[in-house]
Amino acid sequence: MSAMAPVTDDAPRKPTVALALGAGGAKGLAHIGAIEELEAQGFDIVAIAGSSMGALIGGIYAAGKLEVYRDWVVTLDKFDVLKLVDWTFSGGGLIKGEKIIATLLEMVGDALIEELPIAFTAVATDIDRERELWLSRGSLFEAVRASIAIPTVFRPHLVDGRRLVDGGLLNPVPVTPLIREPADYLVAVSVDGPPESSTPDTLDENEPPPRTGLLRRLLPLGGDKALAGDKSQDPGMLELLGRSMDLMQANLARLRLAAYEPDLLIQLPRNVSTAYEFYRARELIELGRERTREMLTGWRQRPTRPARR
Repeated sequence: MSAMAPVTDDAPRKPTVALALGAGGAKGLAHIGAIEELEAQGFDIVAIAGSSMGALIGGIYAAGKLEVYRDWVVTLDKFDVLKLVDWTFSGGGLIKGEKIIATLLEMVGDALIEELPIAFTAVATDIDRERELWLSRGSLFEAVRASIAIPTVFRPHLVDGRRLVDGGLLNPVPVTPLIREPADYLVAVSVDGPPESSTPDTLDENEPPPRTGLLRRLLPLGGDKALAGDKSQDPGMLELLGRSMDLMQANLARLRLAAYEPDLLIQLPRNVSTAYEFYRARELIELGRERTREMLTGWRQRPTRPARR
């Protein structure tokens, strides 16, 4: 019998991507669809940086548990979301954030960032030193908890004696931590794009979120009409804060992306939802997938240029 020929791996190498995931609350669920579409189209994600919700989704993906999180979040309804909120009136925030982090820890588990199979950086803001902070070592969920600490909504998070808040305050689409990553392409996903009047609206006017007393003051009063731009609807406190953060982050993101241009920008309009509509997860994930597919199609039709090295 003749000797067997040596086995060789002739499979083409997948193009690699360093991925920046932007801030945006519930809108950041679109990142899940973006990640899944990039993988489906043959890209290998080798590094991720995320701000706020981008840090949460990116960190869970880097830990290899995105499918677990996705299967859970698409089951949430309005009451499930409210049950995850642990209200407080001390410590600089309306929400402790302990209940949601405990839920995620039980589902995903913690890990050291430096031991993850994918390079990961969570961007937070050091509120006392007035500068952004790149968290790329230590506890994954300590870093995520710091990055999602929206001022006045979540309590600031203490890490090594520093009071850290939402990374989107200074770096809403964090391409800068990835500039030197050894990937073929730098791809950014932003949910801070210009509003679109054609954005689908699936909220049911006949089933408003439960609001009594304090909740009526905090949560949006306009619902889907507010999303559609009906200025006759009085916003709740959290909605007004959310709109203000959206506007600030959209303008800052535009300046940042002009200074550090990614190879591909996947952008969703900032009026796809409010920051708190996690019960629309299935729809938002699909929007992220569709927009990524559209942008990749147009991108691949352009004249090619050398990949990043």
